[in-house]
Amino acid sequence: MQVSTDQLQIIKEYIHQSNVTITTLKDDLLDHLCCVVEKKMGEGKGFDVSMEEAVNELAPEGLERIQQETIFLLSTTNYMRMKKIMFAIGLLSSISMTMGLTFKILHMPGAEELFNIGFFPFLLIFLPMIAIDRYKRNLAKATYEKLRMGSGFLSSIVIGSSVLFKIFHLAGANLLLLTGIVILCFAFLPLQFFSLYKKSISEG
Repeated sequence: MQVSTDQLQIIKEYIHQSNVTITTLKDDLLDHLCCVVEKKMGEGKGFDVSMEEAVNELAPEGLERIQQETIFLLSTTNYMRMKKIMFAIGLLSSISMTMGLTFKILHMPGAEELFNIGFFPFLLIFLPMIAIDRYKRNLAKATYEKLRMGSGFLSSIVIGSSVLFKIFHLAGANLLLLTGIVILCFAFLPLQFFSLYKKSISEG
C-alpha cells in the first residue's frame, strides 16, 4: 500500500521540521520512512500509527541523533584517511632520507637526490600535518602544553627550511637557522622542561 500525496507531504514536513540539515540524509530518511509506513499500513494499521512506529523504530532519540551519528562516521572516516596519508608520507620520506644519507656515507651516486626527495615532503607536508593533528587532539590541554608543541614544530620547520635554503643556495638560510635555534632554545626547551617538571610533581 502506497502513501498518498498528502501523507507523503506530512512525512516531508516532519523531516523538514527536524534539525536535519544534510540534504542527502533527508532524502534517505524520506525513502526509509515511506517504505516502513507503507509496510505497516499494508498490515492494516492507520497512517498516524504507522508513522509513529516508523519514527520510533528508526530514531527513538530523534532524527537529529541520526545526523549526529552520520557526521561522526564521516568525520572518523576522513580523519582515518588523513592519518594513513600522513604517516605514509612520513614513512616514505624517512626511508628516502635515510637511504640518501647512507648513499652519501658510502659515496654512492644519487645520494643527494634521494635525500632531497624525502626531505621536501617531510618538511613541507608531514611536519605541518602532524602539527595540526597534535594541536587538534590537545585543544583541552593547558596553554603551556599547546605552546610547547607549537614552538617545537615551528622550530623544526624553520630549522628544516634553513637546510632547504642551504641546499638551493638561497639567501636567508643563516637567518632562518638562527631564528629556529632561538625558538628552540628560548621557547620549546623551557616549556619542555617545565612540562617535565609538572609531570614529575603530579607523579609524586
